Amino acid sequence: MTHLVDPEIAVVLRADINWDSYSSARLIGDKDLQLIRRYDKRSPELRASMLDEAGPAYVEAFMSVLKSVSSVETGNYVLALLLQMLQEQPQRARYFHQPSEQHQGSVPDPYTPFLRLLLRQDWFTQEKAARVLASIIEARPKVSLAFSNGVLSTDDAGTMGGPDPAEQHISTFIDWLVGQLKRPFNPTKSVPVSVSVLAVLLKERGCRQLFLRAGGATLLPPLLKASNSPSNSQLLYELCLCVWQLTFMQAAAEALGTAGVVKPLVEIARTAQKEKVFRIALSALRNLLNYESPTSSLASDMVESGLPKVVATRRLQTWGDEDVTEILLVMEEKLRAGIQVLSSFDKYKNELGSGQLDWTPMHASDVFWKENADKFVDRDCLVLRSLLKLLETSREVKTLAVACHDLGQFILHHPSGRHIVGDLRGKELVMRQMAHPDPQVQKQALLCVQKIMLSKDKLEFLGA
Repeated sequence: MTHLVDPEIAVVLRADINWDSYSSARLIGDKDLQLIRRYDKRSPELRASMLDEAGPAYVEAFMSVLKSVSSVETGNYVLALLLQMLQEQPQRARYFHQPSEQHQGSVPDPYTPFLRLLLRQDWFTQEKAARVLASIIEARPKVSLAFSNGVLSTDDAGTMGGPDPAEQHISTFIDWLVGQLKRPFNPTKSVPVSVSVLAVLLKERGCRQLFLRAGGATLLPPLLKASNSPSNSQLLYELCLCVWQLTFMQAAAEALGTAGVVKPLVEIARTAQKEKVFRIALSALRNLLNYESPTSSLASDMVESGLPKVVATRRLQTWGDEDVTEILLVMEEKLRAGIQVLSSFDKYKNELGSGQLDWTPMHASDVFWKENADKFVDRDCLVLRSLLKLLETSREVKTLAVACHDLGQFILHHPSGRHIVGDLRGKELVMRQMAHPDPQVQKQALLCVQKIMLSKDKLEFLGA
């Protein structure tokens, strides 16, 4: 058996606890005292033998200490023992749900003592209680697919299950975790620990519902953005894992989309150095595409964020996991459809209104310009005037280059484009940009001036 060694636990377990004093004060019973003294400071092999023989009884003994003893040192010692026990063999979490021979017929409450420990103003206590509690929740019997809040739900076996008796406890725990994401008790450790625990809990649909209800989904996009660096690869992976698990639930996926999850996910997919981080970020994006609809802009957001280029670049790489190659192929097909969704005049007007233009796919889409060139002259050339105004006033290099390009596209696709642009002083504005210090702006300005100066038949002859 391989034993995981947690340095913090090892330090705490060096202490010597005077168990007899708690028995004298009648804080723990004689039976529990006997079990604790028999177990404490023993070898892993001997502890394993004891737990195999009477695991629930030993867990009950330690729980009695957590319920009755207020000493932080003793509480942390017991937490360390329990976490050590679970690290050595995670399946032992089932003991928390099983009554000992001494208490047959009673239903244990393994949740309340740990929820109370979360309120202590001690980080070791909070962290270890949270980790033990996550294991207890995951190991509880008869886990239903979704918490029912009184409405029956169907489990995997097709049988009907009533409300989950642990729901209120789990809801309280998730509220605490969300609180840690909002206002960390420990400035460097609260968020990574909470995310690690959530990555375990959100395997369950019911936990996803509770997390969404607690407002947790909207907290993840900013955390993704803030954590995107190679030094945070494990945190980044677990954040993406949380997002991916939430994307199996439409309401959560929509909340994530509204909160702006697409852009940081695309950036992670672009920069991730570890395959597991890239795979889970890409899987989350793939799931989000399943919710694309006429009222949703998820595919468009992905295209705008540069995901097609990321997918094309990543497809050139060799992957250890064949699933990655398959996901990239699926994404490429879906994003191709997303480009068509993106190529809408309203989207263009919104970008123009923002005062910043980017090389998003619609600027290079012949379909977009053929369908929309006439709209540039509606309402006394309102959109065309806005484009020219941007060309006159912007100091942003990319915006100027795109504006010159777009003006050329308008001239090319509108039957009277050259004359309209000339009447609105567009030729002067573009020629001024030919002297711009940036070569990309110069290039686009030159191409645009060619379209202004040459007739359409000559442009077609030149292949412009």
